[in-house]
Amino acid sequence: MPKQLEPVSLMIEMPTIMAYADLTDDYNPIHVDREFAEKTEMKGIIAHGTMSLNMIWRSLRQTLGNEAVAGTRLDIRFVRPVRENDVVTGGGVEREDTPGTYDVWVRNQKDEPVITGTATVSQ
Repeated sequence: MPKQLEPVSLMIEMPTIMAYADLTDDYNPIHVDREFAEKTEMKGIIAHGTMSLNMIWRSLRQTLGNEAVAGTRLDIRFVRPVRENDVVTGGGVEREDTPGTYDVWVRNQKDEPVITGTATVSQ
């Protein structure tokens, strides 16, 4: 198994957020209503967390293939919101002491963690 997952990135723009809202039928105003979102404690639009989570799945699939990903278990935490115009990158590194388990993450363009956790690949 590769020691490092291939990184995968996505620019988070409003058309992308709206397309994801359409795909998931999730029109929570924190994601799609600028006026509403600016009045919340988030102080603006935030992207759907699962859209960023997809960067981990894409990284796993790109590195290990569809078959390996089918049996993979994720244990993750959302640690920071993703904002409009952020660039998120997902990736991971295999744990030396636990083959098949990767420390995975999604980071923004400032290298700040957005999602952290582990992926355990069924072997």
